[in-house]
Amino acid sequence: MLTAILAITVLALIFGLLLGFASLRFKVEGDPIVEQIDKLLPQTQCGQCSFAGCRPYAESIAEGEVDINRCPPGGEATIQALANLLEVDVKPLDEKCGVEQTKTLAVIDEQRCIGCTLCIQACPVDAILGAAKQMHTVIADECTGCDLCLPPCPVDCIDMVEVPISPNNWCWPDPNEPTPKQVTPT
Repeated sequence: MLTAILAITVLALIFGLLLGFASLRFKVEGDPIVEQIDKLLPQTQCGQCSFAGCRPYAESIAEGEVDINRCPPGGEATIQALANLLEVDVKPLDEKCGVEQTKTLAVIDEQRCIGCTLCIQACPVDAILGAAKQMHTVIADECTGCDLCLPPCPVDCIDMVEVPISPNNWCWPDPNEPTPKQVTPT
């Protein structure tokens, strides 16, 4: 019995060392510009840019396939930060993707909610909590205000409420992010 335990321990140690060596030797580096672009995007995962989320949009920007002006939740500030990072000209927000709006939060009227779970399925960040045939609620800290929960709701019990800026939710900009490039009128 002791021999079997010792043999399994030695094999586990050998395989662990082999896996550790392989992970260092065959490490695949990600594109650092994609990481920087993704960090500048608002991470709403709303799909308004015609991509499934912020990461695929960042990859497409890095490859030069799309412009930097397709993110309505990020708005002008994100476009300026991306232009500064990539050293390209600032462009106005693409109106086909939407318009820039103030930050909103989904609020469910629990009296009208029928518990259909369609909003839960539509939420890309799992900010809605509930079960079938039970009332649902929104986790305010998780909600990105993407509006994707509105269309599937059959009873229109979800309202988007503007989030007012207060000392509790306002924060200084990240000093490590590139500052937006100044736009000069032409």
